[in-house]
Amino acid sequence: MELAHLTWPAAAALAPHTPVVIPVAALEQHGHHLPLFTDSLLLGEVLRRARLRGGEDVALFAPLVWLGNSDHHLEFAGTLSAPPRVYLDLLVGLADNLIRHGFRRIVFLNGHGGNEVPGRQAVFELRQRYRERSDLLLLFATYWSLGTRPAKSSLELEQREMGHACEWETSMLLQLDPNLVGHYLQAEDVPFGAPFLPAHRGWITADRTTRGHIGYPRHATAEKGELLFDLFSQDVAGFLRRVAEWDGRSWDG
Repeated sequence: MELAHLTWPAAAALAPHTPVVIPVAALEQHGHHLPLFTDSLLLGEVLRRARLRGGEDVALFAPLVWLGNSDHHLEFAGTLSAPPRVYLDLLVGLADNLIRHGFRRIVFLNGHGGNEVPGRQAVFELRQRYRERSDLLLLFATYWSLGTRPAKSSLELEQREMGHACEWETSMLLQLDPNLVGHYLQAEDVPFGAPFLPAHRGWITADRTTRGHIGYPRHATAEKGELLFDLFSQDVAGFLRRVAEWDGRSWDG
């Protein structure tokens, strides 16, 4: 179901336990070869496929929130960003609206790495705000972190993890719309590195790359993109079924 297509009486008539999915992504630089809207385009396609796998029957889908927390990319032209605190408050406000309307299961489904820290903080703060409400399920999930390890499914993938305008994202966009992909074969490899692990180092993108990408885009193919879309959409569809099947009480789900 599409929230944007309902009347308000139709929205009011939905069962309170209906999971509400708020897709969140970004509009930001993606190197010299991918468009600014990459994260939003890829998340949209993952969701489209997940809905075809049964997600349409179990959840209510809000429109995609294309503005993300992308401050770390602001050295690169075209990036639009909500600063971390502003972004956190935006997510909290959206969830507040839905809880006010009676919904109990809210899922922020994410397609941009920079949204993860404020997104997790948002659901943490929401739980404190509604600490007397044991019937609420408040979740923030990133589509490529729901369990699948693509590199284990294909020996051809060079990357072990998601990067930025990388082999994975470039492959997915080659599959989705190759006309949007520039000269990726000439892109140099930008290794992920090991920045004082296991500590978490504060960084901006310009600390790591001059061209804007991180990873190995020259290894991308449309066939790899199809594999990634298939795996990630399976994960999302399965995750939404878990949310829908939650018994309304348990810690585990």
